[in-house]
Amino acid sequence: MRAQMKFFALLIVSASMLLLQGCFPLVATGFGAAALMVDDRRSTGVYVEDENIEWKSRGRLLERFKDVHVNITSFNLTVLVTGEVPSEQIKQDVGDAIRGIASVKNVVNELVVGGNTALTARANDGLVTTNVKTRFINNGRFSINHVKVVTESGTAFLMGIVTRDEADAATELARTTSGVSRVIKVFEYIESPGKR
Repeated sequence: MRAQMKFFALLIVSASMLLLQGCFPLVATGFGAAALMVDDRRSTGVYVEDENIEWKSRGRLLERFKDVHVNITSFNLTVLVTGEVPSEQIKQDVGDAIRGIASVKNVVNELVVGGNTALTARANDGLVTTNVKTRFINNGRFSINHVKVVTESGTAFLMGIVTRDEADAATELARTTSGVSRVIKVFEYIESPGKR
């Protein structure tokens, strides 16, 4: 019974995180996920493993840490950790727990030591993420599927496999979006097709 309760708690937390992150509803459908994967620069195997890393990370954190607000976002096996924890030691322990997952190649630990943000602040971050993504649609300089956006306390984190020009364009659009106080780039860079 306890295992079932943990599973349902994990499921609810994960669903809430997706909603608060402002993920597009299209991703929730099999067709939508397949359509996004076609334009993704990650291989299908890495795309699936990123999802697995997020699930495994959340499971480890639920087992070990209480009274923390931690968001896990994996992109191309790099894990971005955002949220709030009560001490530097817990911040380090969270990062170490995620580094212990076999397929994780890098952890970017952006946890803040302090009290948990209010649900209203998290909802606002979700709205800011949606606003940034909306500005990315049909921007003409990069594909929206190449840049992942996570917002935490007004800071927009940008992840993806992009060229320098694409990174600059995405950063400028995010930076000038209402509600964004700063932008942190967590990109992996590739050469522009014309520069090879």
